[in-house]
Amino acid sequence: MKKIILFVSCLFSGIFYSQAQNIESIVDSFVKADQFSGVVLFADKGSVVFEKAYGYRDFADKTPMKKSDIFELASVSKQFTAMVIMILQEKGKLSFDDSVSQYINIPYKGITIRHLLNHTSGLPDYQSIMDQYWNKSKVAGNADILAYLNKYQPPVLFEPGSKYDYSNTGYVLLASIAEKASGIDFIEFCRKEIFKKIGMKDADIRTLEEKKSTKNFAIGHIYVPTKSAFIRADSFPSSNYTIWLGNRKGPGRISSTAADLLKWDQALYTQQLIKQSTLDEAFSPAELNNGTLSNYGFGWDINTDGIGNKYVSHNGDNPGYKTQIVRFIHSKKTLIILCNNAIPNFAAMSKQLENAMMD
Repeated sequence: MKKIILFVSCLFSGIFYSQAQNIESIVDSFVKADQFSGVVLFADKGSVVFEKAYGYRDFADKTPMKKSDIFELASVSKQFTAMVIMILQEKGKLSFDDSVSQYINIPYKGITIRHLLNHTSGLPDYQSIMDQYWNKSKVAGNADILAYLNKYQPPVLFEPGSKYDYSNTGYVLLASIAEKASGIDFIEFCRKEIFKKIGMKDADIRTLEEKKSTKNFAIGHIYVPTKSAFIRADSFPSSNYTIWLGNRKGPGRISSTAADLLKWDQALYTQQLIKQSTLDEAFSPAELNNGTLSNYGFGWDINTDGIGNKYVSHNGDNPGYKTQIVRFIHSKKTLIILCNNAIPNFAAMSKQLENAMMD
């Protein structure tokens, strides 16, 4: 019996070693070709199979990247915003099919919280309105965004529920709805009800000043061809919406280590935050008005592998950052990629690593 156990243990160790080698080989190729900088983590059933830091936290002074460094998650944050809404739904503070106008004042009718969650609202892009009219010497937050939507009233893109169209505006509204329904600041709610509850020690929604004072914060960089170098993204404030929209809540702004994201991933296999039945809704396609399905749930893209198993994922893209989390729910495999130099071939790298998880 001991020999059988030892054989099985060696077999699985060999598989993990092979997967780790494969992942490292893929990442190394993008380090060589594109100077990928960041952290890559691959876990199987919560156990880390591969985790490695590459490149620099700060390219200017060549500070080496560490696995414990904190990254801006960009739109990977949306799954946390969706979780806030799901928690409030379970607390009886709101319902997914409530009208948005029950909670906040917007010049658009017929839009529900569910439409916001799965990007079927038809709302216009708030960022283009703010870019056109906002004084970029000031930092805008949700109240400012809502005020400008009401002031300029850009038209809806389509009838709510008729199609899918990725909407950052929808997730700004979700955070504002959460504050209205709970009576608690969105950031404080995330800290208390998610980060602290599941032991995410480094995850937070930080101000611009807090990011600057966090020593292990990986700075976002953009490649500037004329200088043949990666330059800090915050060196270009007028074109960097994360600066002049730095107080917005909902569509982004969560920052975290890869290790903390793994804690988040593992918490989703439990009922620490919400019931399984509620979580199942997050991982279910949205039904459009014509009965067809859109493969986006509540803060998650929904996919199937070659043999029909469901897996969920989400990427993020901010000036200087690209991020990705992939969760193969049936096999409990997890891929986390955090990049602080926004390499142009990030999507190709992510896809290759995703495919390697299926092996």
